[in-house]
Formats: sequence, C-alpha cells, structure tokens
Amino acid sequence: MAPSHSKSSADLQYCVIQAPFGCLGIETGMVEGSLMVSKIDYLPATTALIKPQNQLAREVEKQCKAYFKNPQFQFELPLRPQGTEHQNKVWKSVLDIPFGQTSTYGQLAKNIKSGARAVGTACGANPYPLVTPCHRVVSAQGIGGFMKEDAPGFYRQIKIWLLKHEGVI
Repeated sequence: MAPSHSKSSADLQYCVIQAPFGCLGIETGMVEGSLMVSKIDYLPATTALIKPQNQLAREVEKQCKAYFKNPQFQFELPLRPQGTEHQNKVWKSVLDIPFGQTSTYGQLAKNIKSGARAVGTACGANPYPLVTPCHRVVSAQGIGGFMKEDAPGFYRQIKIWLLKHEGVI
C-alpha cells in the first residue's frame, strides 16, 4: 500500500489559456476542502493550450477574459494562502494601487517600512500575477524589471502590455 500524502498531485489541476500577450497557466487545487487557485504562470504564445477541467479554472478563464476586455475589471477568486509575512504585506499593498496608476518600489517600501529591493523580490515571487497586479509597481527611473530574472525580456514585454492595457503608458 502506498503511503498517503497530505497534498497529492491528483489534487492539483493545470490548464493553459490564451492571453493577448501569450498564454496563462492556471493551477487549481484543494486546500482544506475548498478549491482554490494555487498559481498563475505567464507562458509563451507557443505553449499548448489545455482546457480548464474544473469550475474554478473555468471561472479564472472567464475573469481573465473579462480583464482583457475591460482593464478595470476586479478579480474575485479564492487564492491559496502562501508567501512569507513580508511577501503578503507587499502583495496586499500592491492590491491598493488603483487601476491606471503605478507606484514605485521605493514608495511601496516606504509605505510598509521595508526596502525597495525586498519589495522587488516579493513582486517577483507573486504567485498570482494579473490578480495581484505587481505590474503596477515600477522603478523610479522607468518601468523596472518584472518577475523572473532568467527571462527579463519576455516578462518585461508582458508588463509593458499590461500597463498599456490599463492606460498607464
């Protein structure tokens, strides 16, 4: 008999949907009896699409499409709690940046009594891009980086698309 695990891969479902800038990977899973979004990934346009297999994944797709049509759309999704205390403080602060506006890493850091680099690192670790709009956090000298450092061009182009979509640039 196989040992039981508290979180099996059978609990997680992954789908890939189209986005105007490429694709979105959406992972959903059970957390203490509730279906929640586990993560959202930005993926290249060449990624194979995978249809949403559960009601929550279909709802995420519906809400993403609504955002792509109307950048003022407000997401309402059950997100799996994760991240450090500092990351959660940053992500909560990012949610307070109004549509069509940006804040700098330094200003966000000042607001939460942190450092700009630590804010940037937390934004880069955001498991729910689009829903938690870290693209609205920019450098004092310009747009700044975005997400993972291993492919800055790809993610930076997504950040530019999102900021244009929201009328910021």
